[in-house]
Amino acid sequence: MSQLRLNPLTGRWVTIVAERAERPTDFAPRVAQVEADPGRPCPFCPGNEEDTLPPLDTVAKGGKWKMRVIPNLYPAFDGDEPFAVHHLGPVHVEAEASGTHEVFVLTRDHDSSIHALTDADCAEMMMVLKRRFLEHAATANVRYTQAIINHGREAGASIAHPHGQLLGLPFVPGELLEEQRAFSRFEGGCILCATLEAELGEGERVLFANDDVVCVCPFWSGSPYELLIIPRNHELHLTDATDATLAAVGRSIRNAIEMLRDTHGDVSYNIGFHTAPHHYNGAFHWHVHLWPKLVTTAGFERGTGVMINIVSPEQAAAHLLRQSVKA
Repeated sequence: MSQLRLNPLTGRWVTIVAERAERPTDFAPRVAQVEADPGRPCPFCPGNEEDTLPPLDTVAKGGKWKMRVIPNLYPAFDGDEPFAVHHLGPVHVEAEASGTHEVFVLTRDHDSSIHALTDADCAEMMMVLKRRFLEHAATANVRYTQAIINHGREAGASIAHPHGQLLGLPFVPGELLEEQRAFSRFEGGCILCATLEAELGEGERVLFANDDVVCVCPFWSGSPYELLIIPRNHELHLTDATDATLAAVGRSIRNAIEMLRDTHGDVSYNIGFHTAPHHYNGAFHWHVHLWPKLVTTAGFERGTGVMINIVSPEQAAAHLLRQSVKA
């Protein structure tokens, strides 16, 4: 029998219909080719630095860069204009898409992935994010920064070289506003602190846990093998976290991707870092979402906003743990 489960972060219902799934091993790995023109030199590879704008942040070792943050050549958000809404009529409303849009090149190795990062690399990745978030917070017209990593064409990556993006927005997007409202109206303290306690108590959806981080297949998973990485320390902003917590979160992201690869091969995925808006001091608990792209979104989901998940989070957690042990 299918189930409705409420995502307390968004107030949205998701539907668990495990009976509609084939075996988890039937999920196809991602299409290997990402670039439309694979013969074109990769702008993120060593030697092609002149194809990009000057870096905003660089991690170097032995005279060579390891990670770089560069301005996006084709920014979705650009400029320092204040956010101003313009009413063009009774239904037409617009505003300037000011802000900033950056590319985070995660490694020199074109054929690598987050799963291959060392512990030190994972810590550096998170420290770079912290520095960029602090820089964005000091920018007058940036209210929220969304950090994302897209891996694979199905997940929206247009270049195979491992990279993420940081978008400094002049507004707080709807998904974060919904999460803010959820944290504010939750009467039991913090939603994610309560989630940690519940998941650790039950155990069946926990992939791994340590003193700093817990990784779960959340009870309200809206898509197969959706993962949630929660720092155990209650902090609003990613920038509030200690270096040790940030390093642990970085390792957890890598380890979670390793578990997905052990189970499904080189699947496409999206990673989203959710942190409180800059200068916000209300209720929140920063966290990381990982969404594998194993199924497509169909008309019902698009039309209603109600996700149908064909693999229960309990099944997903058990399968990930079982395959990880085998690997």
